[in-house]
Amino acid sequence: MLRCSRLKNAERDSDPSALGLRFHSSVPIYAGPTLLGVMNVASEDWRELRPDELQLLHIISDQIGLALQRARLSAEHTRAAARLATTEERNRLAREIHDTMAQGLAAIALQLETADALIQTRPERTHEAIQRALSLTRQNLEEARLSVMDLRAAPLQEHTLPEALATLATVEPFPVVQYSYTPMPQFPALPARIEAGLYRIAQEALTNVRKHANARHIEMRLIAEEQWISLRIQDDGDGFEPDNVPQHNGPNTGHFGLTGMGERVRILGGSICILSEPGTGTCIEVSIPY
Repeated sequence: MLRCSRLKNAERDSDPSALGLRFHSSVPIYAGPTLLGVMNVASEDWRELRPDELQLLHIISDQIGLALQRARLSAEHTRAAARLATTEERNRLAREIHDTMAQGLAAIALQLETADALIQTRPERTHEAIQRALSLTRQNLEEARLSVMDLRAAPLQEHTLPEALATLATVEPFPVVQYSYTPMPQFPALPARIEAGLYRIAQEALTNVRKHANARHIEMRLIAEEQWISLRIQDDGDGFEPDNVPQHNGPNTGHFGLTGMGERVRILGGSICILSEPGTGTCIEVSIPY
């Protein structure tokens, strides 16, 4: 095209919209049959481009398209490798839990069988065997609980952490959860235990707000930096005094409360900050290294 509607008045020096440009060339950028975009080349010098110059621009656009295609394939390969690594880690954890529980239960059964055999003849040995069985039970319960905390949550089976949190934000229509994450769209792949921990923390925090805060709006934001990932959840609810929260939440209550959130963060090697005052809402910010 020898004339362009965008620069039709460029030959008139008084035209400020031309920004000094006198000609331009637009070259499509393809990756195979797929159009990716357009490369625009402009200049203040007015002259018609020669065929060899146009050919050079097409070669450059082909190289750009090839580079974009390679970058896209590399990103897809990285995501696929991350999913495979996640699946392998989940299977490994499942095997470890099975082996640990099997060995632990076998040892407990042995101690109880010993106690049962000696209960009539040697009551002191019976007492020792029962005490060993109780100690083994406590140890195996703690190991199983920590291992289960490392497993991926069910919503993360086929989704990334940002996708799972987006679904979690829409579970209940009220209060409205405004959710965002950065960087978009190339959110980094994270270890399974970190994704599971952050998902459970977000799940518990949203549940607490919906049950107790009387909030109308919740803001949840996930931010990935070079070495840290942060989760921030803020509501406009009733608020509370963090120092006055009773320390009775635990595994026997059926859910992890604020104490459980802190324990998850500690296991992941991160930090948690809870800011709240009565009448001003609550802000929970968690930072985890990865």
